Amino acid sequence: MQAKHDLRAAMLAERKALKPEDAASRSLAVAANIRSLSEWKNAREVLVYWPARNEVDIRPLVAELWQRGDRVLLPRCRPEQPGCMDLACVTCGEDLVPGMYEIMEPDKACPIVADFTPDLALVPGVAFDRVGNRLGHGGGYYDRLLASSGMVDCVTIGVCYGFQLVDEIHTEQWDVPVKMIAEEEQIWSR
Repeated sequence: MQAKHDLRAAMLAERKALKPEDAASRSLAVAANIRSLSEWKNAREVLVYWPARNEVDIRPLVAELWQRGDRVLLPRCRPEQPGCMDLACVTCGEDLVPGMYEIMEPDKACPIVADFTPDLALVPGVAFDRVGNRLGHGGGYYDRLLASSGMVDCVTIGVCYGFQLVDEIHTEQWDVPVKMIAEEEQIWSR
């Protein structure tokens, strides 16, 4: 098993090296797999991420949620509390501004949603294994969010390119696995 630091560096380098047209076609394939899920079709409140640094581009899925009239939640980092995020409801791309780490997040005008119980969450990651363990950037932001009470019944889907699936990720007691993984070829369920 590769050390987390080494695995993270290797995966980020491979993701960064993806050509834009390759990332776009792979992202479309991942999105098609997500759209095939009944959990996607039936969701009414969905936690999403805004892609950065060549992550799988789920913006077409977000636009589809807005068109459907679903409640779309995006995380906003707390600058005064590293590792913690709040969720805010966003209704369009104009609600987003560059936040911490230069990742687009809800503007301060978007109020924090205290009582959230999303049906579905699309979760980014640097790498995943086939049983749902996730390797992030190392700040614990998503582990804290996924462990919150509002996420207990949520169907969490790790979103990645196929090369980001590895045999095993070393876990810590605070790591929270996702329930499914969506990549270009298929959906993995644990």
